[in-house]
Amino acid sequence: MPAQIPFEHSAFADNPEPRAPCVLLLDTSRSMEGERIAQLNAGLLAFKENLEADDLARKRVELAVVTFGGEVQTLCDFMPIDQFHALTFGSGGKTPMGAAIRRAIELLQRRKATYNEHGILTFRPWMFLITDGAPTDEWQSAAEAIKQAEARKAFCFFAIGVEGANFDTLRQISVRTPLRLKGLRFRDLFLWLSASLCRVSHSNPGEPVSLPNPAAPDGWASV
Repeated sequence: MPAQIPFEHSAFADNPEPRAPCVLLLDTSRSMEGERIAQLNAGLLAFKENLEADDLARKRVELAVVTFGGEVQTLCDFMPIDQFHALTFGSGGKTPMGAAIRRAIELLQRRKATYNEHGILTFRPWMFLITDGAPTDEWQSAAEAIKQAEARKAFCFFAIGVEGANFDTLRQISVRTPLRLKGLRFRDLFLWLSASLCRVSHSNPGEPVSLPNPAAPDGWASV
């Protein structure tokens, strides 16, 4: 009986395209209950559908999802967007944001090691945080890790605050200016994110990519 080919080896052999990894860090704490979590769920579904409709993005974008509501959960490790099943989140508990960021960094480091092992080129990864509160755990070490990673160009970190978010803390965590979501425009946010990842996936690794300004007058965010 022939030896089985490991799944990762087979996946990369079938699809040796460069990868564009993205980690979603989603606040699912108690304050997100009701319409907020419903709109977040709807936005994530639109995100998947938009990326899946793009042939090249479908081959190149890989997604991981980490939630933090009461506890930190890796709801999915990195996988191609067409294998990702849009999830329906509940809400509850506190906001362990620092632990969630550290978990996301660990996932990303492991995935990048796997890419290197199989000779797969990568675009600069994205880490995308959405929250409506403030960390309820130790977050300073996570903020320092983000600053160091950004300085090495290891990944790009984006912070989005829903109404009620502690922007003073987010500004200490993120190198980039945190954006404020207008109302509950989660769908517009996720459509922007998917369109931006499509643009990235149609470029070459290391090549600068121009992205639409989400804080434009008709955009979904303000600063």
